[in-house]
Amino acid sequence: MNWYLDVLKKYAVFTGRARRQEFWMFALFNFLAVIVLAIVDAVIGTTGILVAIYVLGVFLPNLGVTVRRLHDTGRSGWWILIGAIPLVGPIILIVFYATEGNQTDNAYGPNPKLTPTY
Repeated sequence: MNWYLDVLKKYAVFTGRARRQEFWMFALFNFLAVIVLAIVDAVIGTTGILVAIYVLGVFLPNLGVTVRRLHDTGRSGWWILIGAIPLVGPIILIVFYATEGNQTDNAYGPNPKLTPTY
């Protein structure tokens, strides 16, 4: 749960680096939250309004952690636009997200694995 809250605390931070665990745990919590909200939407009869509000609310944190994850692999945040290419783009992005980050400092900051978190 701390991974999710840490990303929300960095609401619109597009600088620095994000570890794989931070990115994937945030993605997991987002996925679970959307499923729960979709079920609640279906039960109370609102056609996706709760899901839409949630998705809009976490849009910037999601974008921020995605850009920081790309930074960890040594890529610019602009690489997120490759996802617009049908079929191939999202697959390439998943590979980038799953790739281990640079072990040393890069142009986007120090290795987050070596940086203590308090």
